[in-house]
Amino acid sequence: MSSKISEETRARVRKAAKDCCGYCRSQQKYVLGMLEIDHIIPKSQSGTDDEKNLWLACRLCNNFKGTQTHKQDPETGRLVQLFNPRTQKWHRHFAWSEDGTHIVGRTACGRATVLALQLNNTCALMVRREWISAGWHPPKET
Repeated sequence: MSSKISEETRARVRKAAKDCCGYCRSQQKYVLGMLEIDHIIPKSQSGTDDEKNLWLACRLCNNFKGTQTHKQDPETGRLVQLFNPRTQKWHRHFAWSEDGTHIVGRTACGRATVLALQLNNTCALMVRREWISAGWHPPKET
């Protein structure tokens, strides 16, 4: 947690993100631990603490993302920029699988992000199955 980001900025980011991970769409009320402030462009790559560069991410997504900003699209082989939850629409780049457990990339950006952030890792799939049985998943987009 960067001490340079004010509590007011954190609160605005959390509100804008609707208490939801910008990548896997996990909702704060179902995640053990607080969603984290993610630097869309990592500080190690000249990213800033400016609000336009910040969004919410769960710990898994934030850790898998690390300092990545680009990844190869597994379908086309092109190097593409990862999904930006602040400026791009999730449903344009991703969809839920028929059973609601897997995130499917619909675009080169989506496919590369699914791969880079390991959005369908074993832990995520296990938890999503439980959320589905409880009627909590997939999240309703607003």
